[in-house]
Amino acid sequence: MLVWVASSVFSAILAAGFTYLQIGRTVDKENDSQKAYDAEQPPFAVSVQPERSEPANWVMVLDRELTAGETREMTSRNGSHAFAYLQGLGGRPLAYESVLEHAKAGSAGRQPSDDMELADIFKISFLSTRAYPVLVDDWRVVDVRCEKSTARAAVFYPPEGGVPYEGVQLHIPPRAGEPVLTDQTEGQGKPYFSTRMIEVGGGQPSGGLRVEAIAPPGQSCEWGIEVHYVDAHNKEEYVPLKDSEGEPIRIRTESAPANPRQKWLFGSVPWTPCHQQPQDPVCGGP
Repeated sequence: MLVWVASSVFSAILAAGFTYLQIGRTVDKENDSQKAYDAEQPPFAVSVQPERSEPANWVMVLDRELTAGETREMTSRNGSHAFAYLQGLGGRPLAYESVLEHAKAGSAGRQPSDDMELADIFKISFLSTRAYPVLVDDWRVVDVRCEKSTARAAVFYPPEGGVPYEGVQLHIPPRAGEPVLTDQTEGQGKPYFSTRMIEVGGGQPSGGLRVEAIAPPGQSCEWGIEVHYVDAHNKEEYVPLKDSEGEPIRIRTESAPANPRQKWLFGSVPWTPCHQQPQDPVCGGP
């Protein structure tokens, strides 16, 4: 009787062990299958959208000259009211670059003593449906094409001093080390991807950046981005950013025209038509 009981217990243990082994193998297969499926999914989707909020100070460029009536309406307004009115006329806003006052000498960023440049501002967002993390740890600008600006009017609302914004900044074409960090923190002016990365997937929310892109003076440029990513499946590569239809994303960045037919200035001074009185000191005259 005792032998029979011992045999039964031993058989039960063997059966339980076999079942556990089978479950373990099934789980391993399911995990391998899930990883394989995950690796086949696109690493991320990307969205590039222009900054929608009004910059503290700005320049508005238009492809046509303002009529006399539009000029009267514009010069009756100030600040945000003028910004909204000019946007309604088809104006494209540019922002003054972030001042990197905490950037150390020799960093890639500009110093406060430099003349302020104009930047096109956009937000780039990454979203991944992958179950395992994806890290974006570098990018490079590709296929830059620039031409002379064809804008005919420019309205300047300049700052009296600069301010920093969180995000990155780069010139088109990029300078060495760009994009650089613009946050008012340790590392400002340093190459962004030297100390930071963008993590998506694995339950992480979308990651993104505010980007200040600075075109050469008087020019309008189009360009693309390739980003480098590494995933949990030991895959890494540079890939071009593409839209929802699979076409490479082209980013437009412009500066104010070098010699616009109309140039207006206001803010700390009354509305001034610099195209009519270029010798005025506020317009850069002697």
